[in-house]
Amino acid sequence: MCRWLAYSGSPILIEELLYKPRYSLIDQSMHSRMGVETTNGDGVGVGWYGVDGPPEPTLFRGVGPAWGDVNLRELGRSISSSLFLAHIRASTGTAVQQTNCHPFRFGRWLWQHNGSIREFARLKRDLVLAVDPAFYPSIAGSTDSEVMFHLALTFGLEDDPVRAVERMAGFVESVARRHGVPDPLQMTVATTDGERLWAFRYSSQRESRSLFVNTAVSALRELYPDNENLHRLSDETRIVVSEPLGELPGAWQPVPESSWGIVVKGGDRLGPFRPLER
Repeated sequence: MCRWLAYSGSPILIEELLYKPRYSLIDQSMHSRMGVETTNGDGVGVGWYGVDGPPEPTLFRGVGPAWGDVNLRELGRSISSSLFLAHIRASTGTAVQQTNCHPFRFGRWLWQHNGSIREFARLKRDLVLAVDPAFYPSIAGSTDSEVMFHLALTFGLEDDPVRAVERMAGFVESVARRHGVPDPLQMTVATTDGERLWAFRYSSQRESRSLFVNTAVSALRELYPDNENLHRLSDETRIVVSEPLGELPGAWQPVPESSWGIVVKGGDRLGPFRPLER
């Protein structure tokens, strides 16, 4: 599968999460501890929003292993952002090519995914034909993840992200039933419009891939008053990850099975995720 992280908070250099933690995303590209595969070497991508720049995000995507990408290292030490997504890919069967690397972008939206649609080749035609003609031309690659993104856009991602992703999941499951494919959907997803960040954890068999979020920074400062890194972060800083970036006791909380969460100024929220029939 894949590993990913999503960051929202005080502006930081991207390398602070990609390279510096003990179990950074780059380390996970070689030595994942909780993924299906230990190695995630089929591409890497980062999507970020400028601190003072335009609302549309910028993308960097490469097809080589993250651990050897010198351009990514240069970017990481020079780009600062208060909201970014990063992803390392382990292909589930589709080609290793730039257009298949996450995150995916449409307008000001970013989307990244860990998981798969079972027997995607059998279901692909029915799924793709349901994409709204307005969004269809933006599908550039061949992954199930990008089709999921465009289905969510079709079902109203820009207006009501939670309902749109629930409709997307319900539609995938209904198509799979028609084709006799059991337990078709496995996903952890991060998506953002540049202001708010949503995360989803769901699978048809209710055994979803791992997903964690950091404990509130204010609480961590009380636990670790001498940790200088925590004092550089705002109280509203949130990091959502496929697996923890370190071993600081109490720093990471598992996202519940079949749930969604939103990171937004003024208060985060968590709710149950229930696929909806189209």
